[in-house]
Amino acid sequence: MVTRVPHHSVRPRRRLRLLLASGAAALALAAGSVVPGNPLAPAPSEARADDGKTTLTVAVAQSVDSLSPFLAQRLVSTSIHRLMYDYLTNYDPKDNKAIPGLATAWEPSADKLTWTYTIRSDSKWSDGQQATAEDAAWTFNKMMTDEGAATSNGSFVGNFEKVTAPSKDKLVITLKEPQATMAALDVPIVPRHVWEKVGDFSKFNNDKDFPVVGNGPFILTDYKVDSYVKLKANKDFWRGSPKFDELVFRYYKDQDAAVAALRKGEVSFVAGSPSLTPAQSDSLEKAPDIKVNDAPGRRFFALAVNPGARTKDGQKFGDGHPALLDQKVRHALFMAVDRKTIIDKVFQGHAVEGEGYIPPRFGDYFWKPADGQKLAYDPAKAASLLDEAGYKKNGAGKRVGKDGKPLDFRILCHATDPNDKAIGKYLQEWWGEQGIGLKVDCLDNVSDPWYAGEYDLAFDGWSVNPDPDFVLSIHTCAALPSKAKESAATDNFICDKQYDELYKKQLAEYDPAKRADLVKQLESRLYDTGYMNVMAYPNAVEAYRTDHIESITTMPSAAGNIYGQDGYWSWWSAVPAAGASSSGSSDSGGSSTGVLVGIGIAVVVLAGGGLLFAMRRRSTAEDRE
Repeated sequence: MVTRVPHHSVRPRRRLRLLLASGAAALALAAGSVVPGNPLAPAPSEARADDGKTTLTVAVAQSVDSLSPFLAQRLVSTSIHRLMYDYLTNYDPKDNKAIPGLATAWEPSADKLTWTYTIRSDSKWSDGQQATAEDAAWTFNKMMTDEGAATSNGSFVGNFEKVTAPSKDKLVITLKEPQATMAALDVPIVPRHVWEKVGDFSKFNNDKDFPVVGNGPFILTDYKVDSYVKLKANKDFWRGSPKFDELVFRYYKDQDAAVAALRKGEVSFVAGSPSLTPAQSDSLEKAPDIKVNDAPGRRFFALAVNPGARTKDGQKFGDGHPALLDQKVRHALFMAVDRKTIIDKVFQGHAVEGEGYIPPRFGDYFWKPADGQKLAYDPAKAASLLDEAGYKKNGAGKRVGKDGKPLDFRILCHATDPNDKAIGKYLQEWWGEQGIGLKVDCLDNVSDPWYAGEYDLAFDGWSVNPDPDFVLSIHTCAALPSKAKESAATDNFICDKQYDELYKKQLAEYDPAKRADLVKQLESRLYDTGYMNVMAYPNAVEAYRTDHIESITTMPSAAGNIYGQDGYWSWWSAVPAAGASSSGSSDSGGSSTGVLVGIGIAVVVLAGGGLLFAMRRRSTAEDRE
């Protein structure tokens, strides 16, 4: 899910194959970043506690949208929730296969309409109470009955008929129709005895009372808006306690400042927003004690078109340009975009040219348009389409409509993302040659105008989960808001009946090959409508200090990302580098420390039974940006 995070993951907001497995699974994870000391300390002399506590620090360029798992959609927020709360299942960091989480086993009935989960007995809430099936049942039922609680992850329960907890260790979910994501329900399970006291779920941000009760590997202890999120290790976590005592996420609005902090040793890890720019990564390549990780990412970078903001009952709102309701205009804009130049000049090779909606990292679902279908760079064809749509050039070379008004658009741009700004300049040039004006609105907060439908186009992106269901669901009619200008699950107000029919079919298909084919049909339909133009699949480009971090496991382990994983592996298993000292965070004096990120060494044996359907979805609600 965007997130409107950078650009949505998914959470992103957000944001891939069915797999049958049973028995036990052993995981080997390699590990993490160390900066002993308290990154929030008021003075350097207090950076390292007398009792020897250690703190991991990493800088992030995205601010938290909500600490409520029912509302959060940005990647940084949903990543934090993976640390705070356990999910029914998790993903193996080596190959993304489904493995036990709060549930040790799960099994469907013969008709696959009833799923029974066995809930582990060794998971406790941080206030000492046992986590039970009743907590899971209450979480899902609240999402099924409270629209506010369904804001981020409502698509997962839309097909649920009933959820019960006949005993502490048994959770039973009854479906209306078969649902292929039952081992990929990326929903944080919350403690009923705490959350049942909440009144309005649509407004509760979970950011006032600390520590926050959870059962994940870390416990949230403090938070300051656009400054930091502070967590401590959960010593009673059933998979084992994290190696670091504290984990701190610190926000940097200026990405160059975060990189400078890494150079000084004030932070251990920098991921960017969500990636480092080519200039930043190049400058760090030869820096002492710093390693750059550059690997295929799980995100896409796209142009989104406002199709006309509306509610579920058809009420229109916002001020999107009416010309964009014409498919010919949308296609013309996309055919006037030189994706190769964007890859070469903006990403400087640290990305792959965009095609379908799902990044090539997820091979089972990766789709390419056919030759005759591809909206390739073709300025002459773009000009012809604009002529056909009734927007011809006047004597001054400006496109005007039949009403004589010039064809001018606005595009929402994330002020913290240099890629948005750079590509915006290219679009002004390319579309200007077509006689189209473009205003690039770079804002610190793009969410408000986005939800209000007050934009024409927007730079968009999501972190995609192993199971693609979530990032597909955000373009369904069911994701539209119930009321105008309210936060909702929709990414871009798209509502297309043909798309919806395909979405329902893929959700109900248990056969991996058949489901993959349906997902590709969905991508084809989304491509043809012209509401989403995927321009690039950026690499995960991030950097860390080797004198703080002994080793780090990427996800997937062969070649993948460290920050924003589908799970908590990087944070949970981080191990200090030999000889790491308090200098890593004390120099900041509490003013410039970053977010902690790391991955440690651990071997875990997971007992699993029953049917494992490895399905993946956005990187948490992953990740909207």
